[in-house]
Amino acid sequence: MTGQTQSGSSEEAAEKLAAGSHARRRKAASTLNSSEAAIPWDRVRREALRRFHVEALRPGQREVLEAVFAGKDVLALMPTGSGKSLCYQLPAVFLPKLVVVVSPLIALMQDQEQKAEAAALAVARLDSTLTAAETAEAERALGAGETRLLYLTPERLENADMLALLKRVGVSLLAIDEAHCISQWGHDFRPAYLGLGYAREQMGNPPVALFTATASEECIADILEQIKANKPVMINTGIERENLHFSVHQTVNQEAKQQRLLNLIEQAQGTGIVYSASVKTAVSLCEWLIEAGVAVGRYHGKMPTREREAVQDRFMAGEYKVLVATKAFGMGIDKPDIRFVCHYEFPDSVESYYQEAGRAGRDGKPAEAVLLYQLEDRRIQRFFLLGRYPRPDELSKVLGVLSKPGTTEQVAERVEMSRKRTQGILYILKDAGLVRRSGAGYRLAKDVVSNEKLEEVLAEFERCGQEDRKRLDAMMHFAETTECRKQYLRGYFDEPKGERCGTCDNCANPEMENVREVPRSARKDVAEVVTLDSSGEAIVTTAPETLPDRTESPFQPGVAVRHVRFGDGKVVAMDGENLVVRFIADSGSAMKRIRPTYLKLR
Repeated sequence: MTGQTQSGSSEEAAEKLAAGSHARRRKAASTLNSSEAAIPWDRVRREALRRFHVEALRPGQREVLEAVFAGKDVLALMPTGSGKSLCYQLPAVFLPKLVVVVSPLIALMQDQEQKAEAAALAVARLDSTLTAAETAEAERALGAGETRLLYLTPERLENADMLALLKRVGVSLLAIDEAHCISQWGHDFRPAYLGLGYAREQMGNPPVALFTATASEECIADILEQIKANKPVMINTGIERENLHFSVHQTVNQEAKQQRLLNLIEQAQGTGIVYSASVKTAVSLCEWLIEAGVAVGRYHGKMPTREREAVQDRFMAGEYKVLVATKAFGMGIDKPDIRFVCHYEFPDSVESYYQEAGRAGRDGKPAEAVLLYQLEDRRIQRFFLLGRYPRPDELSKVLGVLSKPGTTEQVAERVEMSRKRTQGILYILKDAGLVRRSGAGYRLAKDVVSNEKLEEVLAEFERCGQEDRKRLDAMMHFAETTECRKQYLRGYFDEPKGERCGTCDNCANPEMENVREVPRSARKDVAEVVTLDSSGEAIVTTAPETLPDRTESPFQPGVAVRHVRFGDGKVVAMDGENLVVRFIADSGSAMKRIRPTYLKLR
C-alpha cells in the first residue's frame, strides 16, 4: 500500500472543510470555515513557504492535510525525516481552535516549540521542566484563547484539570506523534499513551491525527482501537529510505565486535549513534571508546534529566562524533548529518531496528545502518521480555488496594512498585473492566473481582509474550538472511518486495546461492548417524569416522563449508567441540550446532 490513501469516502471528504468557524481573525491567515467549498491550497502553500520555508509538499503531506482540514481521523505511516511535524503545525495556522500535539519526549517538544516560534505561531509547551510561574502563564494564555499550538506529554493529559481546560477552550485537532507508543504491540510501548483514548473523550472527541514511522498491521489495529478512531483515513508513504545502506556483521566475540565498531567510526565522515540493549553496555562501551580516543558521549534513561539534556545538546552541536545510547535516545531527533547508526547489540524487533536505523541520513545523503551480531545477543532481549508483562501476584497486589480510590502515585506507593509499572497495570485492568477511573483516581469496578476476567488478562499477557518472541525471531531472521535486506524489510512491513536494492551487504556481496537438501538416496559410501539439531529434533546426517584435532581445525569463523544434507553454509562460531554454522536453503536460513567431522571445506 505504498503511497496510498485508504478511506471509505476519503476522496469526497477531502474536498470538504472542517466544520466550524472562529470569530477572531489573525494577522497571518484567516481560519478555514464551513462556508468554503474546497481547501484553499494556494493559501496553504503560501503559508507553508512564508512560515516554514517549504516550497513543495512531500509525499503524504498533502493527503494528511486533506484529512485534517476535512475533520477526519487519520493515521499516517511516514518514515523518519518525511516532514510529519508540518502536518500539524501548518493546520494550527488555519483551524478555528487549538491544535494539541502529544509528544513522548520533552527535548523533542522543546525543539519543535522553537521552530514553531520561528514560524510566528502562538505556541506553548507544558511539561515538568517549566517553573510554577511559567506553567501558570502558559495555562493563562491557553485559557484566554491566545495559544494556537500546544505541546504536551501524555502524562500531562492524565490531569483532570488540564482535560477540563482543554474541553473549555476547544480543540480542533489532537495530533499524536510516535503513535506506536499507544500499542502494547508497539516497539516503544509507553503506559501513559494508553490513557489518550480517555483523554480524547474528555476533550470532546476532536479529530485525531496519528503519526508513526513503523508499525505492523496488528500494532495499527491496536492503536486505532485504543484511540477509538472513527473511520480513519490511512496513509502510507512507504518505508523506503533509498540513501540507507544496510549491513549485518557477525562477530565471534566482544573483541572482534569492538574492533569492527572502531573501524566503522574511523571510516565514517560524520557523526553516528551506537545503540546498546542495556545501560551496562552503554556505560562500558563509552568508556572503551574514550580510551580509544573517540569523542564520545553516552545517553540512557537512568541518567538525570539535566545530564541527558546536556549530552544531547553537545551531540546536536557536533561536539561528539559518536553517541552511545540505549533506546531512550533518538525519538524525533532532527540532526540531519548523522552518517551511521550502529546496533551494537540485538534490538527487540524489526520495528525498533528500523525506527532507530532511520535516524541516519535524514539529509538524504548516503548513510550506514549497521548491525553487529553475536548469537549470544539474543539472550539479552529474551531476558528483557521475561519482565515486560506484570506477574499474577502484581495484579493481585494492585487489585487488593483499590477498594479505596487512589491516583497512580498513591497506588504505586501502596503496592511499592514503580509509577510506570503501576500505571501500565492500572490501564490494563481498566481495559478489562476490573477497575474504573474517576476524578478521585482508580478504584475497583465491582466489590468482587471476577476471576474469569483476571484469567482473561493473564491469557492476554501470554499472547503478548508469544508475539514478542515472534518479533524477536523476525529480527533474528533479518540478521541471518541472505535475501536483500530492503526486500526483507518491505515484506515485513506488508509492502511489495520489489527489486533488490543493490546496495545492502547481501546485494553487494552475495555469500552463496540457495541450495536444496541432498536426498538421502543420493548419499553413497557414507555411514548414517543420528544427531540432534539446536532445537533437540532428531535428524539423520552423515559423517566420517574420525574427529580432527580442534587445535589444528581449519574450521575457523567465517570459513565456507558444505554439509551433505544441509548444503552450503558458513561457520559463525566455535562452541566447545562443536561449530555453529549458518546454512542457507530455499526455505530460509538456519543455525545448526554440528561436529566439524560432518563438514567439508568449500
